Amino acid sequence: MGFITRLITVFGLVLLAHAGYSAHEHTVLYSNVHLSSSSTALPQDIVIEALVSLIIVSTGLVFGAEKLKPVSWSEWAKEVEREGDTRNPYARLEERYSFWDVKAKRKEFADWMRSGADAPLKG
Repeated sequence: MGFITRLITVFGLVLLAHAGYSAHEHTVLYSNVHLSSSSTALPQDIVIEALVSLIIVSTGLVFGAEKLKPVSWSEWAKEVEREGDTRNPYARLEERYSFWDVKAKRKEFADWMRSGADAPLKG
């Protein structure tokens, strides 16, 4: 996230905190005054400030987010294979003892098929 997007996000959070504080003060003020005829709804400026601050925070977070991953599982898997084990979330599982190595089994099966399928497969 860049400096500008962080600044936008922090500014939006400050505005949101101010809107929340203003809403709290408004409800405390009108809870002490017992006027049955008046409405205790929030003023429009507090509601607008809260909505604008949410839009500003959302904008800062969206523009500061990392590049999205591909939607297709196969494209993501190709990228992981190209980059090695640095991004592979399953690298830890594949390293454990007695984990079935799919790539080795595929290679073994392909070699067995090329040899004419005469020899039995290993283990």
